Amino acid sequence: MKTTLPDLPAQWEEADGARVAVPSTPPADPWTALRAHTPARIALGRAGTSLPSAEVLRFAAAHAQARDAVHLPLDVPALAAQLRALGHDCPCVESRAGSRTEYLRRPDLGRRLSESGRMVLEGLAPAAPAPRSLCIVVGDGLSAVAAQSHAAPLVAALQAALADADAEAVTLTQVVIATQARVALADEVGALLAAPLVLMLLGERPGLSSPDSLGAYLTWAPRVGRADSERNCVSNLRPGGLAPAQGAARIAWLVRAAWRRRVTGIALKDDSELPALEGVDRGPARLDP
Repeated sequence: MKTTLPDLPAQWEEADGARVAVPSTPPADPWTALRAHTPARIALGRAGTSLPSAEVLRFAAAHAQARDAVHLPLDVPALAAQLRALGHDCPCVESRAGSRTEYLRRPDLGRRLSESGRMVLEGLAPAAPAPRSLCIVVGDGLSAVAAQSHAAPLVAALQAALADADAEAVTLTQVVIATQARVALADEVGALLAAPLVLMLLGERPGLSSPDSLGAYLTWAPRVGRADSERNCVSNLRPGGLAPAQGAARIAWLVRAAWRRRVTGIALKDDSELPALEGVDRGPARLDP
């Protein structure tokens, strides 16, 4: 049985001396006003039983951007030059994933350093850990675009935020660039560099509205085998999400709290957005119910 959609109400116009029926404009989507408040794909409209061509093309472009973010390689020399301008002579290492294809198919290989990467870092290990220090690893992850665009500005903002002596200054001892990297790669890097605290800045899995989102993962006493529950994460670091200055302030709060309590992860509650109460001790780390 063939079904047809009801005709739209028509209005009449004069054309060449004759009255012609012209379909009226469909009523406005009541959700249209909400599009100003979210990048989510809502109130897209329709053309017959399908989406308007413009929305189909926008979706295809966003999908292409997401795919490019995953497959484009990190420009290591350019990123290293940006970080050197901030005062960091960055060693470059890679994971055990020998290619992008292998990296995507074998997440486990992205969590461990290659033998050459281990040799590079073993030669940089200090005799003793620096007091109140932080090691940073910048990895391509699943969006080299994010690391390329936002890592250096975030490091600069974080460096300034951590230098505040009135709020317990913390020193950046080493910045490492890692390719074909997963979050846990920072555990091995931190352990080899005898870092008490390590921060991984990693390109996050791209979405259809955010192909350039950077994630920050903080781990106390890094070592191979750390669980994700032992990390704190600050995500969506990008101009369209959490701006570098705001992200750096939140990360700096977590870094100082980690040094005070000697923990990260579920044992460290992120209270960075709560108003500070002078002279009031928030007490030991607490767990959410």
